[in-house]
Formats: sequence, C-alpha cells, structure tokens
Amino acid sequence: MKLLSVTIPCFNSQEYMRKCIESLLKGGEDVEIIVVNDGSKDNTAAIADEYARKYPSIVKAVHKPNGGHGSAVNAGIANASGLFFKVVDSDDWVKEEAYDAILDKLRELIKSGQMIDMFISNFVYEKEGEKRGKVMRYKHAIPEGRVFEWKDVKHFHKGQYILMHSVIYRTGLLRECGLELPEHTFYVDNIFVYKPLPYVKHMYYMDVNFYRYYIGREDQSVNEKIMIGRIDQQLRVNKMMMDYVLERKQLIYSNRKCKQYMLNYLDIVTTVSSILLIRANTEESLEKKKELWNYIKEQDAGIFRKLRYGLLGQCTNLPGKSGRRISMEGYKICRRFFKFN
Repeated sequence: MKLLSVTIPCFNSQEYMRKCIESLLKGGEDVEIIVVNDGSKDNTAAIADEYARKYPSIVKAVHKPNGGHGSAVNAGIANASGLFFKVVDSDDWVKEEAYDAILDKLRELIKSGQMIDMFISNFVYEKEGEKRGKVMRYKHAIPEGRVFEWKDVKHFHKGQYILMHSVIYRTGLLRECGLELPEHTFYVDNIFVYKPLPYVKHMYYMDVNFYRYYIGREDQSVNEKIMIGRIDQQLRVNKMMMDYVLERKQLIYSNRKCKQYMLNYLDIVTTVSSILLIRANTEESLEKKKELWNYIKEQDAGIFRKLRYGLLGQCTNLPGKSGRRISMEGYKICRRFFKFN
C-alpha cells in the first residue's frame, strides 16, 4: 500500500500540468499520483499517459468522460490505493521541502501507531504579478506538532478556514463517510473538505508552506467575473452544505467544537454567495440573494439567526444601495488582505 495518493483533476491542462506532476514526483515511491483526464480536448490525455509510462510504479493515468472537478476527484478516490489522500489542482504545485517533511511525519505517525484522520498544513496564494505569496497558516487556531482532537481546537479568525489546499484526509475516512461530489458543478472543493469533518477524530497540524495555490488565469473558476457568471453553481454548493448540516445534525451537534467550526464555515460560504450577488447588482441577483436567505430560514430558524445576525450576515444584509456599497467596501478590504480573486 502507498503512503499517499495524490489526485490531479485535469481538464485541458496541457499548459501547466507538467509543473504540478513534476513537483509531486519528488515524493518518490511512497506516493501514488493519479492523473485524472476529465474528457480534455487538448493534449492532457497524452501527457498523462507519457508520465504513466515513464513512472509506472508512481503515476496512474485515468481517462473518463467530462464530469467536472467533483467527478474527477471521485474517480481519484475510487482509484486510490494510498493510506492518505490529497487533491492538487493541475495549475498548482507543492514545495519540495515541506513535501518531504509531511511524508516523514506521516511515516512517523504510522510507525508510532498514531492513526490520524486529517493532516493540515499551510498553503500559499501565488498570485500572478506579485513577488511574495500570502501564506494561510493556522498555528493560532489549532495545536501544532502533536495529534489533537476537536476539543483542542481554538478560535479561527473570520475569513479563515481549512481549504482543500490545506488538507490531507485518511482515504478510508472519505469512503466511510460516503463522500461523493456532484458532477458538472464548480466550487465542490468546499464540499470535499466539509462533509468528512463530523467523522474526523484525530488531527495533526504542521506549520509548513506546502501547497502553492496559483491565482491569475482569467479562465480560473475563482476569477470574480466567472464566479458571478456561475453564481447558480455557487448557490447550489451553498445549499448542499446547509442541507448536509441538517442531514448529519445529530452527529455534528454532538461535538460542540466541530459544530462551531462547521457553522462558521457555512457562514463564510454564505457571505461569499451574498457578496457576489450584490456585486452582480441586478434585480435578478438581488432576488436570488433574498431567496438564499429565505431557504436557510425555512430549513432551520436557529442556523438562520446565527448566520443572519452574526457579523458577516449583518454586513451583507445592510438595507438599500448605501448598505450594499458598505458591504462591497468590506469585501474589497478582505480581498486585499486574503489575496483571493
């Protein structure tokens, strides 16, 4: 069995996937790299096969009809033989020194009999045109350098949460919790990192800058204009996260710290949805914003009150044009600080 399976979802990725694969090859024989060609129309399939031929004990090429990012991740989980599982997008890469340190720590934990469900590390926003990336780290919020549980988690800042880029899951946990991402839907990375959380018992955090998250291509799904154009998919993911909290409410609410974190995460995603709808600034988008908040209220009045009357909910629901302008100014400040979009 491999130590770590890394899935690279690829769709028309010929221009940048080599850099991603090469950075992961440095993990050696303990790593399995699963390159999932999600119905690409360019040379992605040929490049995946090239690496599979050159490194047959490390690289596995999986070809499938186009189903979107979530479908490609599902294929990666289905084909994974590693004890742990990570997703690295084809336009991103990893840092060798941090990579080595993480693999060493995973080996050490297994050898000592300390099986963990989730391994967390930092990621770096590598924004086009900027010399230094913004590092997202968690050392003030979670214990560093030891196995810990939810009861040990401290306070996350607003706007800070564990993303797909930060996390390595135990592969068995993903299968045990029945994780299956929706097809033909963007922004499912939120679901990937969200749904396993109630099943996580033991975690480990290493303060190393491992994942390099590239931002700058105009066709990226996180580009603001594209996010507004795909707002219905953002809203779908937002509602799916809300629905999941209700489906697993007994399990989630049985762990106070897990509940708090998951509701805060839902709060942030709902804020992003609301801001994008304000940013679109059409009658239709403002009606969709109203419908989103009504949906949450109808599903669970308690969650609605927490989200609507918390700091973020109040800031994104200020009345009138002047209120929306204030909301946008707050959004711009957060965007400059956290380096997203």
